[in-house]
Amino acid sequence: LEIIYEINTRFLREVAFHAPGDTGLQQRMSIIDEHGHVRMAYLALVASYSVNGVAALHSRLLCEGLFRDFYALWPEKFNNKTNGITPRRWMLHANPALSRLISTHIGEDWIVDLGQLQKIAAFTGEAHREFQSDWNTVKQLNKQRLIKLVEHECGITFDSEALFDVQVKRIHEYKRQILNALHIIHLYRQLKTGHAADCVPRCILIGGKAAPGYEMAKLTIKLINNIAAVINADPDIDGHLKVAFFPNYNVSAMEVIAPGADLSEQISTAGKEASGTGNMKFMMNGALTIGTYDGANIEILDAVGEDNFFLFGLRAEEIEALRPQYDPRAIVEADAELRGVLDWLQSGLFNSVEPGVFDPIINSLLDPDDPWMTIADFRSYVDAQNRVSACW
Repeated sequence: LEIIYEINTRFLREVAFHAPGDTGLQQRMSIIDEHGHVRMAYLALVASYSVNGVAALHSRLLCEGLFRDFYALWPEKFNNKTNGITPRRWMLHANPALSRLISTHIGEDWIVDLGQLQKIAAFTGEAHREFQSDWNTVKQLNKQRLIKLVEHECGITFDSEALFDVQVKRIHEYKRQILNALHIIHLYRQLKTGHAADCVPRCILIGGKAAPGYEMAKLTIKLINNIAAVINADPDIDGHLKVAFFPNYNVSAMEVIAPGADLSEQISTAGKEASGTGNMKFMMNGALTIGTYDGANIEILDAVGEDNFFLFGLRAEEIEALRPQYDPRAIVEADAELRGVLDWLQSGLFNSVEPGVFDPIINSLLDPDDPWMTIADFRSYVDAQNRVSACW
């Protein structure tokens, strides 16, 4: 601690040289706060010669927000290093059939130079129907592997001809599994009110773990399981919609899940996801992404093009601009479908023997101070999901 105090003394002397007389700046940048606590991130910033975010947006937000004083002092320290994953694990090992198909047509150099996958773009159109057919055969093989895994772990049988809609990641409010749950209720309402002809059959898989003390995350898991129990037991649905929550989600499971997915859910509140790597694992295995303009989604969008990405939602700067006047109740009142979804959630349909158990989720959604602003993105999300169905 004595050493840390000495580091801070020397550092604040440098700050004073940078901005003479600005005691407010010195107080904001001090490694030791007003209560005597050590600001560990600040200590790391002072001690490091290079500081990076893990995606382009994340790096920009660090410089403009959290570490703006440090960026003003040492702009040369800050840079970006977007997170990455290895194709050796996430294709060669996890998806050998697709790896063999690709290598047969473009050689094996792509394994150490992923940019070479651009060559696959040449295999579109009528002249390459055989390659496209082989690609679909591989996808069906991978979907069958995933079906067996879901059947074993969840006791639910998916249909390989349905759209496999997957969101697997740590359970957290900013990752907005609750937005996914609202869309599932929306689909269920459509089916129950006679709009089955407009609904593409979907098998929705959600998985992830909650931190031990994170009550809202655990309640989110319960909500998804309760919704699944109601939908999967409803004879009116007739295979149009199935929902499963994958227990004990881990890397080994992801090696089967990613190759079998058709749609990758990357729906965090813009500005909250530092990078993400699950989005990369799904994309590398041929799944299309529905996502916000957040984290490494931005680089994925740039790589695959807007035609291969279902973008929705407010951007980070729009979120911050809306925040002071955010009124989720007014948004609900103006959107009949959203109002219907919340009515069903509030009615007890999914918690008939546990009245009020999901009230904390409902109250959070309708709170003007909700940091995740889930209600604000609902309509845009549903519209993007409709585009997914139209493409399918």
